[in-house]
Order: sequence, then structure tokens, then C-alpha cells
Amino acid sequence: MAIDPGKNIGYVVGGGLKNNLNVRLTVPAHEVQEGSFVVIEAGNDNFYGLITDLQLGSTDPRFADEQSENRLPAHLSSLLHGQTLFTNLEVMPMLMLDRGPDPGSPEYPAWRAQNPDDETRAKPVKTIPAHHAIARAAHAGDVAQIFGDPQKKGNFVVGSTREQNHPVVLNLEKFVQRSSGIFGATGTGKSFLTRIILSGLIHHDLASLLVFDMHNEYGYDDTSSDTNLKVAGLRTKFPLKVKVVGLGAGATIRGKSADFNLQLAESDILPEDVLMLSRELNLRETTAATLDALVHHFGEKHWFHEFKQLKNGAMIENDDGKKVPAPDSVAFWANQNGMNAMAAEALHTKMNRIFNLPYISQNPPGQPLQDIIRYLEQGKHIILSFGDFERDLDYLLVTNLLTRKIRKSWEEKTNDFRGGKNSQAPRPLVIVVEEAHKLLNREMSAQTTFSTIAREMRKYYVTLLIIDQRPSQIYDEVMSQLGTRISGWLGDEDDISSVLSGLAGRDALRGMLSRLQPKEEVLMLGWGVPMPIPLRSRRYDQKFWDELLGKADVTTRSTDDLIKSLGFDA
Repeated sequence: MAIDPGKNIGYVVGGGLKNNLNVRLTVPAHEVQEGSFVVIEAGNDNFYGLITDLQLGSTDPRFADEQSENRLPAHLSSLLHGQTLFTNLEVMPMLMLDRGPDPGSPEYPAWRAQNPDDETRAKPVKTIPAHHAIARAAHAGDVAQIFGDPQKKGNFVVGSTREQNHPVVLNLEKFVQRSSGIFGATGTGKSFLTRIILSGLIHHDLASLLVFDMHNEYGYDDTSSDTNLKVAGLRTKFPLKVKVVGLGAGATIRGKSADFNLQLAESDILPEDVLMLSRELNLRETTAATLDALVHHFGEKHWFHEFKQLKNGAMIENDDGKKVPAPDSVAFWANQNGMNAMAAEALHTKMNRIFNLPYISQNPPGQPLQDIIRYLEQGKHIILSFGDFERDLDYLLVTNLLTRKIRKSWEEKTNDFRGGKNSQAPRPLVIVVEEAHKLLNREMSAQTTFSTIAREMRKYYVTLLIIDQRPSQIYDEVMSQLGTRISGWLGDEDDISSVLSGLAGRDALRGMLSRLQPKEEVLMLGWGVPMPIPLRSRRYDQKFWDELLGKADVTTRSTDDLIKSLGFDA
């Protein structure tokens, strides 16, 4: 049973800034629950907080121990319980707001002059309310006051409060300014929540998106494994804004052809791309020296192709009849360049897994890498689907190489803008990374471009959105850079600690996060929201699309309407 919005639920009886506030409950305990958004009114100030605990108490332990309802008439037992038994709430105050004097009072004009409407903002709590200050359930106006007006551009409704269903918005403009993360155990709906967030970003057009779609979930329509119902793809709903790129020539996704295909040139691959695959290829410590020698001998653009052409174990007989390495062999090159022949041959053998990849060729058709960057600069959104290439090796190689190119491009454009060569700043870019722990764990983070983006690329208008079920495996330094975090249920203590790392009140939030419903409930906290809040996320269904795009969304509009939306006459 949910409590009525704005209803008084109790009064302050103790507590402090460090230990939270104690509120004596004046309504039945079952009407409130952990994570409820409450407001404490104290004079001209409103204190906004979350219920983090409910505790039973009594004026004397005997009244709690004895079951008086078994030996007294019901009305007497009820009176006794009302006088001797009670429930206290523990409320964690997060923000306070100066409401000012009553608008009809003489003091109001002076206060309003000092506090214009556009400057009235909630601020961190630096004091506490007095004893017996009234606590009440938040109403829709309180939620909008703190989180923002759902009707304001850039405010995107992520879900609603769990008790009264008040809409809770995420400020997308702030969201894209820093890297962020979506977490949750397997089966908690991370992919659906990610689709919702990505749909909001595309619709509000605040940044370009590059989605590394490892499992081919986001581009075209899919079928839910839980309900067997159709799940709309982003390409389906935003055909004018979203481009699906398939990895490899002729790649298809869900039986559909991609808008274009990505094939990598051998000249695009650098030694650091190979070193990043040390675990996958089981490379030795001597690999870096061998790669440096290859680049020095063949050049940065040609080393990969030339090394691929060398033969492993090729021998010829010399004039003395002895077998020696052939001139086109790996061993011959190693001997000529002062490298260990066995180490070079071992590296060549291990790199056959890369040499034989069908999406890498010497002269791929077109310029798909440049096309991807050009589309992102123009405000389009790219979903790179990996098709049948779902191995970790493919994911690590392609994502790191492409992101390295993008990083260089955005850095150059930002420097041109700040140096006066370009009058317009680069378009903000959000890179969406699934299975983030494979790229951002402690061992890999120093070798990939992604950790650099998380730490430094915000000033170059590039941020990450990482999606993962094991946040504890992501390097601590990367987790500390995440601004907004949205997490579903997590069962592992290390994962919970990782999501809450660096946040105030994490001990109180820990229990809240561990007790979320496995489906649809999430805890949203960090840079993009003024205060942590548990909420019931929106459902990714037709109602969502009707609310976002209108009843006649783009998939049902006529060709003439689509042409007009592009600025042309039909």
C-alpha cells in the first residue's frame, strides 16, 4: 500500500549529519519502504532525503516482548500498542532548499530579490532540521523541483518513484559531459535500459553515438528471450539518424544487410593493437621488442603486411649443403635484424589468428573508417554490429583500433577550435561499450584507448557509456571517472562496492542496491542526478515509443512526411 503524495508521515526525533536523521513514524510502517523519497520541512528550509532503514522500538522492552493482544480486549491492546510501540525511520538527508518566507509576508520581496527564480537551487546539506520538524512523502512537485521538469528539453524520463510513480528525469546534457555506466547482474534488463537511454539521446540530439554492439542487439528488431515479444531496434525507430555497420564484407545482422560494411586495412594495424591482445594470443615479454624491430625495418604502414608474407620455417640449402633460413622466412629476417629467431617465429605463429581474419585485407574497398567518423561528425549515430565475430579477440581488436582513430580525430578538431582555426566545437560523442570489463580491467586498461577516454577525453568532447554485469572487474581508476551510474540488482558484494565507490553515504546505499527487484528497479546516482534515487525504470514497449515519438512515430509516417522532415518539399 503506497502512501498518499505529500502526506505527513512523522516527525524528527534525533540524529545528525553523520548518522542520518531519526523520524518517528505516525503512519503504519507498511505504508513506507526503504528508498522512499521524503521531505522534512523545517522553517523556511526543505530537507530532501531517502529512507535508508526502518527500526522497531518501544518505550519499555516488556511491551515489545509481551503479546498483549492475546490477553487484553482488542481496543485496549490497540491503545496500549499506540502508546508504547513505535517505528523509527532513518532518513539520509541529501539536499536542502531555502523556500523563503511566505509570499504574502513583508519579508518576501527582499528575499525574492536575493533569490531570483532561476537561481533557486537545492544545495548540499550543511545543517539539520530541529526536533519535531515534520516529515512527509514527496509529491510530484518535489521530484520535479530536485530532478527537473519532465517537459523541459534535455530532461529525459528514465522511470518513476516506486511508491507514487512520480516521473524522474535524467539531465541528458549533463549525462553526456562525463563518462557513465549501466550495471546489473545478468537478466536484470541492462540491454533494455540501455536502449531506453540511447533512444533518449538520439531523440534529444545532444550527442552522436558510436555503439559497439557485440551481440547484435541494438540495430535491428530482436525478440525478447523472456517474453518472445518483438523488441524494436534503434535503426527501425530512427531510420534517418542511425546507421548500422556490419563487420566484414557481406555481413548481415538478424538477416538484414547493414547500411555499409567495415573492413580494416592492414596498414591501420599498429603494434599497440597487437600488444593489447597479449592475453588472447598468449604473447611473451619479447613481443614488444620484435614488433618495434618490424616497424623500424618495414615502416609503420607496411610492417603488418610484410610480416604476414614471411614464411615460418622455410629453409634452403647453401653452397656448403647446409640448411639455412630462406630469404623470405621469419628466421632470416630475425637474424638480419638482430632479433631472436625463435621468438619471431613464435610471434608469427600466434599472429596467424589475426593474419587470417576475413575483415582485414591489404586494400579494402572504400574508406569505411573515414565514413564512420564523417557520419558521427554530421550528427548521425553508428551501431557497429559484430555479426558472427563474437570472440573476445575480434571485439578487443576492432573496438580499440576504431576508438584510437576517433580519439585522434576529435583531439585535432578540439585543438583547432581552441586555437581559432575552427569556429565550431566538435560534436559531443558518446562511445557505448558492452562487456566493458574485457577492455577496462586492470591488466588491459593501460593498453587500450578506452581508459584514456575515461580519464582525459571529456575535454575533447568524447565520453564513454559502459555496460557491464561485473563492475568489480573494471579498473578502479576508470570506475572513479564515471559521472552517472545506473545500476540494477547486483548480488555480488564486490560489484556493489564498485558501483558505489567514491560516493557519499555508500554504506546506506549498499543495502538499497542489494534489495532492488531483479527486474525493472534501478538505483540512479552520480553526476547526472542531484541525489541518488531508486526508481522503477520505464518499460521498453510501444507505450514508451508513443510517449517519446508521438502516436505516429517515424516507422508509421508516410514517405512525403519523411522527405519533409529532411527539409525538402515532397
